[in-house]
Amino acid sequence: MKHSLPAAVAVAQPDDVKEKLEQRLGRLHARQRLGIEHDHEAQAFAQGLKFLHVESLLFSHHLIEGVLRLTGLYWQGRRNAAKIRVKKNDIVSRRIPRAFDGFRILHLSDLHTDLSGEAIDTILNLLPRVDYDLCVLTGDYRGKTFGPFDLVIVQMARLRAALKGQVFGVLGNHDSVRMVPALEEMGIRMLLNESIAIERGGQKIHIAGIDDAHFYRVDNIEKAAEAAPHEEFSILLSHTPEIYRQAAHAEFDLLLSGHTHGGQICLPGGIAFTHAAVLPRSFGVGAWKYGDMAGYTSAGAGSSVVPVRFNCPPEITLHCLLSRAPQRSSIRAVPDVERE
Repeated sequence: MKHSLPAAVAVAQPDDVKEKLEQRLGRLHARQRLGIEHDHEAQAFAQGLKFLHVESLLFSHHLIEGVLRLTGLYWQGRRNAAKIRVKKNDIVSRRIPRAFDGFRILHLSDLHTDLSGEAIDTILNLLPRVDYDLCVLTGDYRGKTFGPFDLVIVQMARLRAALKGQVFGVLGNHDSVRMVPALEEMGIRMLLNESIAIERGGQKIHIAGIDDAHFYRVDNIEKAAEAAPHEEFSILLSHTPEIYRQAAHAEFDLLLSGHTHGGQICLPGGIAFTHAAVLPRSFGVGAWKYGDMAGYTSAGAGSSVVPVRFNCPPEITLHCLLSRAPQRSSIRAVPDVERE
């Protein structure tokens, strides 16, 4: 039986959006990403099995929510999902320039803004109390992996208005590349297999970002790394930490990522049923190290499929770059912060 698609999905993207994306990303990258998205949406609305992901199934959230309601846990999970903590993570490296000693990077991931409204409100209340120099976003701004994203853009605009200074982001496996023009117009510089230098006191660090490597697989670490000199400290933003090997061998000093939600629904002690990623369990949440590269996998601020959390608190993360080992007297207290 042939399935018909909603008009919004079946109709090709407007030429001006295509043109903007081709000019911004290059013809091949833009068309490849748009083509895969179109195929995915076609399968999702037709309920095909070619792209089987729990977050893509139209019935999955009803099933999970129904089970949680029957067990009486649903509303507790909702309350847990809105209790966002600010975690502090120190990155200590002799490769960090002295001018960047104490430089703070605010890291937000897996916002799922159209599904996690209460979490976004909590973040907006927290931000005035957090001191940082730069903000990075590691993807998954949308709740579903297909369909409209108008509410996402509205919520992201609210968030961007509350963020100070420069903001850099990458796309996740829930995100459409069609969001890029709107995100950049509001002041979020998207890094899609690109890098940018940050200068301070005559010294530099480099922040690179790749397109989604989990589902769309349109990441290009080599291209992202090519403008960052080997001798200078470099950070890679990736939605998923699954590319840790490639990132380390490309000689990045730090990988910041999300995607796993830390499990989102975990057993006591934070033991995750799954991280929905192919990687060592110890890389599934928090700080870790692979070879000479440091890594951090955010538990995320939002929730996927159903807006609940159990034994896995949502977070926004404050990374502090330190060019030397921290001394007790040099550590400044930050309100409502947990140290990783």
